[in-house]
Amino acid sequence: MDRNVLKTLEYNKIIAMLAERASSSLGKEKAAALLPSNEFSEVKEWIAETQEGMQVLQTGVALPLGGIRDIRALLKKAKLGVILDACDLLSVSSTLYAMRKMKRFFKELELELFILSNLAGNIEIVGHLENDINVAIDENGRIRDDASVELLRIRREIKQFQSRIKERLDAVLRNLDYQKYFQDSIITMRGDRYVVPVKQEYRQFFPGIIHDQSSSGATLFIEPMEIVHLNNDLKQLEVAETRELERILRAITMKIAKNAEALQKNCEILGQVDFIFAKAKLAQALDAVMPILNQEGYVELLKARHPLIAADKVVAIDIQLGKEFKTLLITGPNTGGKTVSIKTMGLFSLMAQSGLFIPALSGSTLPVFHNVFADIGDEQSIEQSLSTFSAHMTHLVKILNQIEADDLLLIDEIGAGTDPEEGAALAMAILEHLMKIGTKVIATTHYSELKTFAYSKDNIENASVEFDIATLRPTYRLLIGIPGTSNAFAISKRLGLADSLVLRARQLIDADHAQFEKILNTLETEKLLYEQRNAEIAEREAHVVQLETKLEKMRADLSAKKERILTKAQEDSANLIRKTRREAEEIIRDLKEQFNDQGAKKRQEVFDKSRQRLKNNTQNSSVNLSNEYPIPVKIEQLKVGDMVYVTTLGQKGTIISLGSRDVGIQLGMMKTMVPITSCRAVQQEKQSKKKNEQNSIRFLKVNDVERQIDIRGMMVDEGEAVLSKYLDDAILAGLAQVIVIHGKGTGALRKGVRAYLKAHRNVRDISIADSNEGGDGATVVQLM
Repeated sequence: MDRNVLKTLEYNKIIAMLAERASSSLGKEKAAALLPSNEFSEVKEWIAETQEGMQVLQTGVALPLGGIRDIRALLKKAKLGVILDACDLLSVSSTLYAMRKMKRFFKELELELFILSNLAGNIEIVGHLENDINVAIDENGRIRDDASVELLRIRREIKQFQSRIKERLDAVLRNLDYQKYFQDSIITMRGDRYVVPVKQEYRQFFPGIIHDQSSSGATLFIEPMEIVHLNNDLKQLEVAETRELERILRAITMKIAKNAEALQKNCEILGQVDFIFAKAKLAQALDAVMPILNQEGYVELLKARHPLIAADKVVAIDIQLGKEFKTLLITGPNTGGKTVSIKTMGLFSLMAQSGLFIPALSGSTLPVFHNVFADIGDEQSIEQSLSTFSAHMTHLVKILNQIEADDLLLIDEIGAGTDPEEGAALAMAILEHLMKIGTKVIATTHYSELKTFAYSKDNIENASVEFDIATLRPTYRLLIGIPGTSNAFAISKRLGLADSLVLRARQLIDADHAQFEKILNTLETEKLLYEQRNAEIAEREAHVVQLETKLEKMRADLSAKKERILTKAQEDSANLIRKTRREAEEIIRDLKEQFNDQGAKKRQEVFDKSRQRLKNNTQNSSVNLSNEYPIPVKIEQLKVGDMVYVTTLGQKGTIISLGSRDVGIQLGMMKTMVPITSCRAVQQEKQSKKKNEQNSIRFLKVNDVERQIDIRGMMVDEGEAVLSKYLDDAILAGLAQVIVIHGKGTGALRKGVRAYLKAHRNVRDISIADSNEGGDGATVVQLM
């Protein structure tokens, strides 16, 4: 990519904004070195990196970017055998901590990240080295006393000697014989020796070694002879301490040198991660979106905003290029926004090809250009004796010698700076050449001849920047498909130029040109009218969509309400039947007590007749509760596949087998056998109508299964049918244990139920319920 283009399009300012958002010198270095790529796969990967960084930022979690230091120079010194000092080791420790935190952060982060997770996963943790440094160096960059056993011993002895020296000096200072010799009663140091200040005139009376004197010469700093040997011993200990410190630092430095390559790679990874998050932070700051890359070579920018113009002043523009036309010719007045438009296009291409997001609407798409060329601004050169036209043409010649089909060319004021007629002709020739090559071109001009040229040629389109004549101000909107006008007459008239002069100017201008300008104004007016109508249509369409959404919600609410009502009705019906059966059982029990001593056989006959009558009443109740299905059926009227209503179960099912007295029924996911007397006919036309409704109700039942079932008052065959469906529902609902309440009574129902349960394929075991659960009147069932 041409470096001059980067400067012309102010790419360096974007890079400066990016570098500011990096947290470490490693990240800033990568940001400063960023250049656009022309490899599609590489650009795609760079954009994917930024997208992953945005995903992490959007979670709001704190990023572990603190503590990163550029230790690459320290690693190089360590490999050369140079001993690192304590502050250097502290920088290495801080970076090791940052490496460990970064790796753990992405390991614990609950996001699907491919690039960042792989980067963090490649960080090699050198935990023992970090521990060795932290054991030896404190947070202030000082070697700890307990960094080694020898260092601890030496420093203890040093403290002891210092204490002894100070005690001796305190005794000297308190000696009454020496009081008049001292300038001040203080202990100080000169070099690395402890001394006391003695007046010059008493030098011969105070035995000791002179180490220094004051600037006036009135005070001598003397080391008393009685502590000279102590100072010498202290000096030896300090030398030993220095050697031990050097040994500790050398040992740690050698460990760093041993792991230098791994640490170097880790630093590169930390810098790359920091750089990726800097790109994501810049995208957030610019309110930018991920550009969609295409390999078809077309541009479609939606509401693009130049990133270097303040948000409250920038005007969003739409730019299309490369589909219906490959050359866009922008016309309009000066300061109308033509140059900003082409700079926006160029800068967006450079940003996207650098892996940066662009400040536009989602859905904006760009190709990966092989090169981006630009001829923008006044290139006049006094030193080279080049005019504006010559400078522009020199630059254009260089571009034309190397430009290809996969490139983008931005030209500001093509052909300007010379005779208008010749300049326009040259511009047309250049544009024809570029169109033949297939290069994507955006050019600006004032020449009316080029507007006509764009109308008469394929693969080129006119565009203009809008100008409000009423206020004499540009709106900066880019209008593709409509050429612009200079508006010189209108502007001059509003600025006070005499009407006679304006009229004369109109007379002098070529008639065809005047007509062409009139057509342009008409087209622009019509375009604005169509835009207004399209906006109204869009509003109406949005309103219709809202109404449709509201209607659909109302339908869903009504359907849900209907299902709830039907479910409640069936539950109330089942409760009523159970209540009636319990009451009937109580009546039978009372009747038993009123019988005299007639034979057991006669009593049993009375019981059976009463039970049969109650059964008939129960069936009648079920029919009444299901008035939709009052018609009994006969076995010869049925065939496999027919739907019937089962009165004992309160459900509709499909016949899957036929017997002499009973039929096999498919009830949702459950299969069971029921007597033919319990079946009622279901009209065929109602079958499909309520299919979804029944399935929904049945599904709700399966998911809402009680832990116990009450079958008191039922006959044995009735109870078995109900139990069969209940056990299937319980298994589907995932219950492991249920309770069947059958009562004690005569014991017939209890025996029949337990015999049925023992033979059931899904029952693992049965047992008598606890006393608080019904005792012998209930059975606990363990399911498979």
